[in-house]
Amino acid sequence: MRNRNKWGDAFRAAVRYALLALGAVAASKAQGLEKAKLQDVIIQCAACHGADGVARDVEVPNLAGQHDRYLFGQLQAFKSGKRPHKEMRYMSRLLSDEEMSAIAQYYSNMPH
Repeated sequence: MRNRNKWGDAFRAAVRYALLALGAVAASKAQGLEKAKLQDVIIQCAACHGADGVARDVEVPNLAGQHDRYLFGQLQAFKSGKRPHKEMRYMSRLLSDEEMSAIAQYYSNMPH
């Protein structure tokens, strides 16, 4: 029960950080995307990849500081099924290219 509270607190802190960090999204890539929609997507990403882009689980990759073209390409590969991963296929299935680009820009601008 104690671990559950610890993870709940960590997740709430991650969400708060993600909301604050959202202001740092590069305007050039995210201008056309509704800020609230991007915020919702980033919160979902943060659940596994961390609000700071650094995953707490060794099995989950860090996204902070990765090149935006790399991240965009990986999201496209997950969505198409070219890169198999059940959870990421599910998460990316409804993302538009514009959303994938904004996500990639967001994490590429984070310090690593």
